[in-house]
Amino acid sequence: MEFRHLRYFLVLSEELHFGRAAHRLAISQPPLSLNIQQLEASVGAQLFHRNSKSVQLTAAGAAFVPQARALLAQAQQAARHARDVAEGLVGSLQVGFVGTMLYRGLPPILQRFQSLHPRLRLQLRELSSNEQRVELARDRLDVGFVHTTRAPAGLSQLLVASQGFVACVPVAHPSAGAASLGLRTLAGEPFAVVSRSVSPDYHDRIIGLCSEAGFDVAVRHELRHWLSVVSVVAQGLGVALVPESLAASGLPGAVFVPLDMPTGGYDTYCLWKADRNEPALQQFVAVVRDALAENPLNVLLTEQ
Repeated sequence: MEFRHLRYFLVLSEELHFGRAAHRLAISQPPLSLNIQQLEASVGAQLFHRNSKSVQLTAAGAAFVPQARALLAQAQQAARHARDVAEGLVGSLQVGFVGTMLYRGLPPILQRFQSLHPRLRLQLRELSSNEQRVELARDRLDVGFVHTTRAPAGLSQLLVASQGFVACVPVAHPSAGAASLGLRTLAGEPFAVVSRSVSPDYHDRIIGLCSEAGFDVAVRHELRHWLSVVSVVAQGLGVALVPESLAASGLPGAVFVPLDMPTGGYDTYCLWKADRNEPALQQFVAVVRDALAENPLNVLLTEQ
């Protein structure tokens, strides 16, 4: 059974005349008759009573009409959906992100994209930078927002945010009310840090900054998320160096104090596979670029 057979059958069921049906279908009567015979053979039942004077639906034919219409409608809907996906009008995108992006421009980007493309569904996954790189390589993410300067080969990257580090101390800490502090002030205190297995670049950056300040870090707590680091500090269990955007987290018990030394940029990149040309992905990247052009988040926009 072919969709052509169903279309011919439905036209003939409406016209009940081979000549008129053939005219509507822009074919001659012999191929119409052949297709109806092929359909009846496929169904295993006679669908029309026909003689030299009239054409009438059989009981089986009348019962088959709504089913044939439903099958054709479903096929047409499937074809429309496939075209819409190919044109980037519908479908879904898997978007990975690190937690700090919730305070560094990601929500407005998502809102803008959804307003422009309401039929595309964004599925968000909070993952570490390392996890996102693995998922991108395995095509289980379409785009990711990561903290790393080591994008694997084959990935395009767009710098979306750059920020410094600040000290995060408990509200009862002696430096909590200071306008700024020297990093050496925290020497000997228990540190909470993001695990090296989760974010090796910035784990090493924190260790290196403390080494430059003249002391070795006493790492007491290794955690998977920056918000977990801030939460540990808020409970009075240690101190930390964290990206300055986390001051917007509003967690009670934690105070964010600027450092009196430059810390270098804590950079966030948007990553996606360079050879992926799906329209939906390209539209998402275009929204990211547009958002940065209007509000560059204090970064110099660069691309590789």
